[in-house]
Amino acid sequence: MSLCALLVLSLFLIPVISDPVGAASTNSIGETQACLSCHAQRGLTVTFRNKETLEAYVDAEALKTSVHQSLSCSQCHPDFLAATHPQRTFQSKAQFQTKLALVCRRCHADSQIRESSIHTTLLSNEKKGAATVCTNCHGSHVVKPITKTKRYLSEEKYCLKCHGYRVSLTFRNEEALSGTINMSTLQGSVHNKLTCSDCHYGFSSDEHPKRQFASRRDYTLASSDNCRRCHFDKYTKTMDSIHYTIRSQGHLAAPVCIDCHDSHGTSSIGKDRVQIARRCQKCHAEIYATYSKSVHGNALLNEKNKDVPVCTDCHTAHTIEDPRTLNYQERIPDMCSNCHANEMIVGKYGLSTNVVDNYLSDFHGVTLKFYRMQKDVLNKPAKPIAVCTDCHGTHNINSTIGPEATIVKANLVKRCRSCHADASTNFPSAWLSHYEPSLTRTPLVFFVKLAYKIFIPILVVGLILQILLHIWRYVIDR
Repeated sequence: MSLCALLVLSLFLIPVISDPVGAASTNSIGETQACLSCHAQRGLTVTFRNKETLEAYVDAEALKTSVHQSLSCSQCHPDFLAATHPQRTFQSKAQFQTKLALVCRRCHADSQIRESSIHTTLLSNEKKGAATVCTNCHGSHVVKPITKTKRYLSEEKYCLKCHGYRVSLTFRNEEALSGTINMSTLQGSVHNKLTCSDCHYGFSSDEHPKRQFASRRDYTLASSDNCRRCHFDKYTKTMDSIHYTIRSQGHLAAPVCIDCHDSHGTSSIGKDRVQIARRCQKCHAEIYATYSKSVHGNALLNEKNKDVPVCTDCHTAHTIEDPRTLNYQERIPDMCSNCHANEMIVGKYGLSTNVVDNYLSDFHGVTLKFYRMQKDVLNKPAKPIAVCTDCHGTHNINSTIGPEATIVKANLVKRCRSCHADASTNFPSAWLSHYEPSLTRTPLVFFVKLAYKIFIPILVVGLILQILLHIWRYVIDR
């Protein structure tokens, strides 16, 4: 006779005592022992029609710590008794778990389940046809009490009991947002030392308030406000940016913290210059396409050159100013000088570091300096003057040598005519620009400059000599 049969027979031989509770408890223990005689052994599996498998192993020691430890197996598995073990087939693992979850509702009524706000969304989705599988969050044979956070190793593990599975947030406009969080994403974030409630203020293991948002965008805007609790300095800077200005005017698509830095997968992109440009691409796709074809963008994206500027080098990260303002235009030579006046950067590419200094000493540069003084000292409005981007372009900067040189010259003629209406197509060629005169490029200017370098020192020495001789004659004659 098998061990299972002996155990079943022993159940009927147990004398019925007067205490019904005690009898139920004894029966429960006996039934559990009968079931565990098989299910406590490793390697026992169930195979479904779609070839999925499910391990039927039950940890006896862990079962003793479950909140359902006093229940008998048949109370959750009503078709199975110590003497009855029917053969049932299911199409898939999901079908089996869904059917078994309905047993939970025999003891846990919907009214009781609805008392916890975290279940509200699940019950709402259930009305739309989605299956509610209790064991996804609470487990099966080792159900733990959820009112005591200390039973979980961390707050993240507690939250992931639900958010580690397929959950979503539905808004009033019928948009949906996935609430599924990947633990590896959290661990790879720069915020991996924070707990969930540090960012999701008002949520904890004891509280899960239900909030209503009109749209997914409204939820994103509200969530980004949480960033200022730790990054108040950065948040304050964004309030001076063009993004904040247009958002306050009703253009809600303007980016906020989460749009650029992500939410649960927040990463440090300060050194990843390619990633910086791609983040800006999400809103400025056309500008990114233009930039990617320029000398700067091509070097960054195709040659992985980290010396070239990206969006934040010119526009900054948080205090993004409107580039159409005169104040921004006046600072463009300073921006360009950050690289083009740095010998360590441009020297390795055979470029001169004098281009910015030559511009500042030229007519346009000197005029720009006077305009700044006029605005700051005399409180008079400045006038626009030609700066680097007016000749070279902004995001579409091309090489000044080779086939692209003709494009640069054509753009330069067009810009010159905005101030010099009668400028011919050769007008830019008559201007030395910010280049040093050379024997090959401008021989006449080169020789004139060389003559001045020789003549002026001789003139100064002669003048000093004349003064000394005049003083000497004055002393002698006296």
